[in-house]
Order: sequence, then structure tokens, then C-alpha cells
Amino acid sequence: MRRYLFFVNQPYSYSILRPLQDEIRRRGDEAAWFVAGCSAAPLRPDERRLKTVQEVMDYRADATFVPGDWVPYFFPGIKVEVFHGMARNKRGHSSEDESDHYRIRGWFDLYCTHAESDTARFQALAEQHRHFSVAHTGWSKLDPLLSQPREERRRRSEDGLPVVFFASTFSRSVTSAPVLVDKIAELAGSGRWKFIVTLHPKMETSVVEQYRRLAGENLRFIESDEDLLPLLPEADVMLCDTSSIMFEFMFLDRPVVTFRTKMPGPYLIDVAKVEELEPALERALDHPEMLMTSARNLCDDLHSYRDGRSSARVLDAVDDFLANKKSGLRRKPFNLLRKLKVRRRLRRELRVSRDGR
Repeated sequence: MRRYLFFVNQPYSYSILRPLQDEIRRRGDEAAWFVAGCSAAPLRPDERRLKTVQEVMDYRADATFVPGDWVPYFFPGIKVEVFHGMARNKRGHSSEDESDHYRIRGWFDLYCTHAESDTARFQALAEQHRHFSVAHTGWSKLDPLLSQPREERRRRSEDGLPVVFFASTFSRSVTSAPVLVDKIAELAGSGRWKFIVTLHPKMETSVVEQYRRLAGENLRFIESDEDLLPLLPEADVMLCDTSSIMFEFMFLDRPVVTFRTKMPGPYLIDVAKVEELEPALERALDHPEMLMTSARNLCDDLHSYRDGRSSARVLDAVDDFLANKKSGLRRKPFNLLRKLKVRRRLRRELRVSRDGR
């Protein structure tokens, strides 16, 4: 029986890792959770939590799955990067290669990639560094969505009003939440639209409170630690800025409208002025052919698989790595300064988690 550890540093990690947990349990293996940097409140009664570093060391996992960009290097077992989003240029870099998605920090033994393009890029980096391996697996987070029959992915509001899912990232340079709060309040109050609203866990508290106060008959506010994936099928269109959740929504074959996005393209409708927002939403509801075709092509570029079996491929990749690839790699770089920073960060973020639960 294999043992696996889930390293959680942000609330969005839960929805990425739970499909892996389902597959682990289906195989008769065991999983445990270690939370550092956010609340452990979303953990369920049947999910085992390891609360201390010593408990992690005693657990001796064969592999630790990480949806973020760091992990304590001294934890037992191999470290597996499963990513918190798909490979897209979110910060307006001159090219995709400059984005943080491809930054090799020296923590991971295995990178589980989503599509042919990012697999090729990571494979080239693996050949350059020679201390990690790459497997083209797909993204575990999409398994519950893609494994549903297509007709079950489409749910409408009971009163027939179009539903907008509004999601915003937190960085001041790209977030639309502060600018759009009054407009969203107006549209929700007009009786013409329904909204589901969620904000990034790092969003400024004052902005979060503004949206919480809008909750009512036509606006539902979703806390950042809730699992958003089951809610996506309830929306007819997504309103976003530069949050990667827009790409997850596109897998439902539904349109996306953005406000001043850093990732423009024919696969979405982007507007720069608040007064352009409602006409853009109305246009999106018509599912323009060029828009929808471009979005489908983008989804093919972002994620190779549509079978909802990425979690199984991730676990198979771990088995293959342990059996066939681990012994052939170089040792990771010995970066003392970076390792000291990780230890300090772990101590600091464990305090955050204890405060949360």
C-alpha cells in the first residue's frame, strides 16, 4: 500500500487534490493532508490531517503532491508538482517562457503536465537540469468536470435569468473587482441578471466585504475556500479579468467576458470600459461562432485529455518514476539560502494555519 501526502498552501488546493484522493482510495492506498499557510477548515471528517512536521516525517509518504510552487524539501518521498492552474501568461510577459509557470526552483522530482505544449517545454528543461522528470498526465482538478456526461454539465437558473459567474484575481495590476463592484451591484439589482461571485483568497479585505454586502436574491457570494468547480455549470457566462479560472470555465463550452485582461485573444470578449460590460455579456449569450471555436481550440492547447482520468495518470506516473526513473537523475542543487528560507516560511505559515483551525 502506498502512502501519499497533500501539501496545501492555498484554499484552491483542496479542489485540485481531492480527485487524486478519490483515485488513491479507489486503488486501496492511503492519503493524508498537511496544511501550512491557510485554513484547514475545509478538510472533511474522513480526511486525515497531519498537524506537525514530526507527524509528516513519521508518516513517510511515498510522494507529496503540490499544487503550488514550493514544498519543504526535507519531507519524505518524492515531490510531485501538479500545478494550481494551466500554463498561461497571466502577468503580461513578452512570452510564455518568461512566466513563473516554467521557473525551476529545485524542489520537485516529477512535473505532471497538462498539454503537449507545456510538456515539451518542461521536457526541454528536464534535459537541461537533469534532476527531475516530466509526465504528460492532464490536470486532476478537471476530472470531476470532464467525467460528467455532457448534458449534466449544463444547469440553468429556475427563473430563466442568465447567470454570470464573476471571478477576480487579487493583484492590483490585473484585478477588476474594485472597479466593477458598483456595476455588478447595478446589474444584479436590475432583475435582468443573476450573479455568482467569488474572489481570490488574497483579495483585499475591504473589497471582499463590499461584495459580501451585495449578496441577495440575484447575487450569491462564494467564499474563497469553497470548491468552485461544482458551481461552474450553473453559469451561462463567466465575467473575469486575468484569473485562470476562465480557462476551466471554457471546458464547459460556454463564453467568457473579461475586463481589461492581460490575456486577450479571440477566445474571449474583452472590454475596457464599464459601460461596455452589459452589451458584451449580452453578445456572449449568443455564443458567436468565432468566439466559441477559438475557445475550443484554446482548450485543446491547454489540456490534452477529455476523459476525466488525469488523476489516474498522475498516480501511474508516480509509480513509473519510482520504478524506472528516480535512480537515473542527478541530485538536486544544494541551495542553502533557499532551503533556509523554506524552513522560515514553513514556520511562519504553520502559525497561520493554527490560527485558522
